Formats: sequence, structure tokens, C-alpha cells
Amino acid sequence: MTKPSLPDLLHAAVTAVGGMERPGQVSMAEAVAEVIDDSSHLLVQAGTGTGKSLGYLVPALAHGERVVVATATLALQRQLVERDLPRTVDALHPLLRRRPEFAMLKGRSNYLCLHRLHEGVPQDEEDGLFDQFEAAAPTSKLGQDLLRLRDWSGDTETGDRDDLTPGVSDRAWAQVSVSSRECLGATRCAYGQECFAEMARERAKLAEVVVTNHALLAIDAIEGAPVLPEHEVLIVDEAHELVSRVTGVATGELSPGQVNRAVRRAAKLVNEKVADQLQTAAEGFERVMELALPGRLEEVPEDLGYALLALRDAARNVISALGSTRDKSVQDEDAVRKQALASVESVHDVAERISNGSEWDVVWYERHDRFGACLRVAPMSVSGLLREKLFTDRSVILTSATLKLGGDFNGVGASLGLAPEGTAGASGTKGGEGADLPVWKGLDVGSPFDYRKQGILYVAKQLSRPARDGDRGDMLDELTELIQAAGGRTLGLFSSMRAAQNAAEELRSRIPEFPILLQGEETLGELIKNFAADPRTCLFGTLSLWQGVDVPGASCQLVVMDKIPFPRPDDPLMSARQKAVEDAGGNGFMAVAATHAALLMAQGAGRLVRATGDRGVVAVLDPRLATARYGGYLRTSLPEFWYTTDPNQVRRSLAAIDLAAVDAEVSGRAAGEAEGAGDEAGTGDDAL
Repeated sequence: MTKPSLPDLLHAAVTAVGGMERPGQVSMAEAVAEVIDDSSHLLVQAGTGTGKSLGYLVPALAHGERVVVATATLALQRQLVERDLPRTVDALHPLLRRRPEFAMLKGRSNYLCLHRLHEGVPQDEEDGLFDQFEAAAPTSKLGQDLLRLRDWSGDTETGDRDDLTPGVSDRAWAQVSVSSRECLGATRCAYGQECFAEMARERAKLAEVVVTNHALLAIDAIEGAPVLPEHEVLIVDEAHELVSRVTGVATGELSPGQVNRAVRRAAKLVNEKVADQLQTAAEGFERVMELALPGRLEEVPEDLGYALLALRDAARNVISALGSTRDKSVQDEDAVRKQALASVESVHDVAERISNGSEWDVVWYERHDRFGACLRVAPMSVSGLLREKLFTDRSVILTSATLKLGGDFNGVGASLGLAPEGTAGASGTKGGEGADLPVWKGLDVGSPFDYRKQGILYVAKQLSRPARDGDRGDMLDELTELIQAAGGRTLGLFSSMRAAQNAAEELRSRIPEFPILLQGEETLGELIKNFAADPRTCLFGTLSLWQGVDVPGASCQLVVMDKIPFPRPDDPLMSARQKAVEDAGGNGFMAVAATHAALLMAQGAGRLVRATGDRGVVAVLDPRLATARYGGYLRTSLPEFWYTTDPNQVRRSLAAIDLAAVDAEVSGRAAGEAEGAGDEAGTGDDAL
């Protein structure tokens, strides 16, 4: 039988999901197929509306080897498993003459633990376990959540927390889940045969496509013990998030509260001498932390060093004793011991890591009003780790709407451990420096949207330069006038929660006719739903809104950024990374701070145009985007909107867009109703 062609397969898949083929999607699919065949690697920027999921799924399925798809967000994982993969597999089945299986796999703590549910939760103060259902008042929120979880446990087939609707609090979920360190193991657990996490792993072993998240991908790479099944192709979607997610997994934390929990959990399971040693070490660590001031520790102070060594040695002794001591008075000792061991091992590992003082680690103090001080340690860079663990023995495709910053892929490539595109390591030239680096290429397949006709990039050049924590009265005046011109319809992206709160408070009194929703006052999903439902409503918030909002149509026609989102100057990890680049002779500001800002701004600007009929303005209320030397680099990283610094022009345009949207609402037509609504592409052109 003749092997079906890639264009035929892509056509069948696109037809099955009710979409239309786009040139960018075809180019992407061809490039993915090529690098899979060559065992090389690809960075592909695919703008919103390209249909990138099918652009990588179709060639991966056609290849026939196991593929792992790692995403950053729950929304995309659901889309892949519940919509894209079922339809694609059905569409390709007649052509491929096989039906590839697919499965979702997450970290163990995402699944309901039947042992915890039925046997109880290990407690810190008393022996054994306690029944969390009896301990929680039935009328309390926690009690209601736990009862709902118990009922759900008999109905669910997956035990996956994300399949429970509506969800439950983190506190409730912690009562019925375990980390991988706390798990007894399927062979030792009375519920091992029914374990949801184990069943998910078994399904993944049999599947041709395994959908997971960046965090589990990082754990698989860092910890050395394979979590994911062996695979020949790795596809990282939302790849702009990968470095920060891997950094998060590789970051350790130590706080007095955490250490004291470990002491309590271990106390009943080891002899008094060993327990007292850990207690004494914990008290010494707590005394040091009481005096801790926020900031980076270039060197570990002597008193902290002694406290960490004492913790490390005491924790090591507890771990040895836990392995041999048995206390007959403790109920379900295996579960209690496992939780205690997990707590003590975590303390030991972080204390040892900081004591060893690797030049590749950054150590700093943090202080929270509610939780007090903690000690954190993170890798200076994860590029070497990613280069070694990710790009070996498999083809890797990394894709996102924002990978090309400042006109090329090299900034993102460097963060992933890749040589600049076109050099020896990137092009695969044999011999010489860089010959052993991964072979890769970058591809920008563009977007189906006509950004110059659909959007304006407005920089408020006339405003004063923002100062840290300074009063920005002129910015609030400008924001007020822009919202009035737009008739609401505004997504406000702020560089800090304090700035978002101040703006919301001020504008609620200035323009009460436009409701302003504020992140934190309701769940994010509820806020976005309410924002989309009422065009006169505005939504203000910080980081998760820069990347997590998908509201096509007339409800989001003005996206405002209060200032360029550079990292805070006192951010210990970012400033350390910047200094390391400078010490190596590079431009630390451009490599770290400007790249960070460009990525966020590109994501933020991407909130405006989500469908072919969308029209609007991205307004940056920071004159540096127009006046500073790095402004050109940042602007080049954004979609190619029509650019202006004229405030009167932008107000006229917003008013015209608002009028067009109102007319459409009155006549029953929705502006930008759906992606691919090409017949409406002319709506609102005159406004721009």
C-alpha cells in the first residue's frame, strides 16, 4: 500500500476539526516531518490562529514512533486530549490503517490516593493516622470538599484532580493525595491494584502519544528516574514557558516551618537521641532565619553555614534510623514512615545542596508577611541541563506564538542550551567548537492575521518615565481617557499587583460607568468569563493575565501595559543571571532583562487579536518603548501592528472601533465571532 502523503493527512485532520488549512500550518507540518526524519531539532514560531496543534500532531502520528507532547497549561492539555487528538486519530485512521492510542500523564500528586482517602492522613502531633472526614466539620468548606471528594472517588475513572468540577481547595486536595516521595509504592500498598496514578502510567506505556506538562518533563530530566515512557519524538508546546517551569522544579526551599514539620513527623519513629539532634538543629536554623534579611547571599554566612551542616547531618541520621526502627504503637506505620521520610529527605537535600556551595547555584533569603523567612536555591541557568537531558536520543520540536525575540530565535535558543542559529552547533558542521551541540533550525510560519490592519501599537511617548513605586498620576489620566474612548473593553496588564490594585481603586471612582474586575477578587476563570460577557467591563491584573486570557471579539479591544515588564532590580535570580552574562563579556541587560520583558510583552500583545475579525489597540504607557535604545528590540518582538505615538489618533481609532462594535451588537452581529471568519475581515478597517 502506498504511504499517504503529508498534505493528504493534514487535509483530512483539518477537515475533521472543521477548520481550514493555512499556509503557515502546512509549512510547520512539513518542517516537523523533516526534523523527525533527520533526528534534528526545530524551534517554530506559529502565531495565534495558525492551527499549530495539528501542525505538529499530524506529522508526529504519521511517523509512527512514540511522541510525548508537553504543554504549560491545563487548557491546552484538555484541548489536545478531549478535542484535537480524538478527531485527528479518527480522521487519519482510514489513511494510516491504524488507530494510535493517546493518554494523559501528570505528576503523582495530581491523582486521588485511595490509601489516603480510606486509611487517613498521617498527622504530626499524634501517633498514626487520623480520619480527615471526621476531623473536618461537615458544615465547613473543607468538610464539604472532602465529602464531595469521597463521593467522586466512586465515580471517577481517572482520579485526576482536573476532572473534578467544580474543583476543591488545595487544602482539601492535600488530604487525599500524596507526592511521589510519600507514595508507598504499588507493591506495598493495599490499593496498589486500583491506584489511579499507576493506571495512568500503564496507559502512557501503551500509548503512541503521551500528553504531559512541563513540570513532569522537568522532573523526568532532573531526577534521573524515568517518569515518562521512552519516546523518539518530544514536542514542547507553549515552549516560551519551558525555562521558567524547569527552573521552578529545580529550585529548593528551606523554612523553619518546613523543618519543624519534619521534626514532628520523625519524632515517633526514631530513638530519642536521634530525634533530639534534629530538634536542636531545627532550633539553631530557626534562630538564624529570624535575623534573615531579603536578598541574595553571594556567600553563605558562617552562622547559616553551621546551621545547615547541623541540619544536614541530623537529617541524615534520622533517615538512617527511620530505615531500621519500628514503633509498634504507630498505626499504619508504612504510611506514617513514608511521609516522615519524604519530609526529612527534603530538608537534607536542600541543606546539603546549599552547604556544598555550587558556583552554578544562586542562594537567597525571602521574607513573607504571613509565612516568615525562607531560604531558596535555584540554578543560575538551566541551559546546560536542557541541552544534555532534552536534546539527546530524540527529535525535539519546540513551538509557541512567541519564540522569535528581537528578530531571531537566538535569545530563546541560548536559554535552552543551543548555539546561535547558523553556527557550527546549530547547523551541524562536523568538527571544531560546537560540533557536539544539538543540530537545530528556527522557522517562523507567521500568522493568518493581518496585524497592520487589525491592530495599532500605541506608545504614550508624552508620559513621564516610570519610577519604581513612584506616583504615576499622568499614567492614570491616560488610562482613564483610553478606557472612555474604547467604551470599556479593556484588558489592563500591570507589572505588579500593587499597580493593578491602585489603578482599579482609582478608576472605579473616576469612571464608575465602566465595571472594573481585579485579579484576586474572584477565580481567574470566573473573572475572564465575566469580562467576556460584558463589553463595557475592564479586567485588571498581573502575570497570569499577560499569558492566560483568550477573549476574541468586541469584549477585548484595548490591551494596556502600564510599563515595560522588566524583572525587579532586586530579583536575586534574575540579577545573578544578568551578572553572570556580564562577567562572561556579554550584555547582561539585553540577554536577561530585555529578553524577559520582550517575551512577556509579546505574550501580552497577543491577547488583542484572537480571531480574524478582531480589531483594537495595544497601548504601552511607558515612553521608554519609543525613546530608549532597547525600545527597537522590544518592538520587533511584538506583532507587526500599525505603530503610533499620537494620543489623539489612538483615541479617534478607539472611538471608531467602539462605535463599530456597538453597531454590530445592535444589529445582532458579533465582531470577530470566531477564528477563521474570513468573510468579516473588513469589519472596522476604517477605524484603523
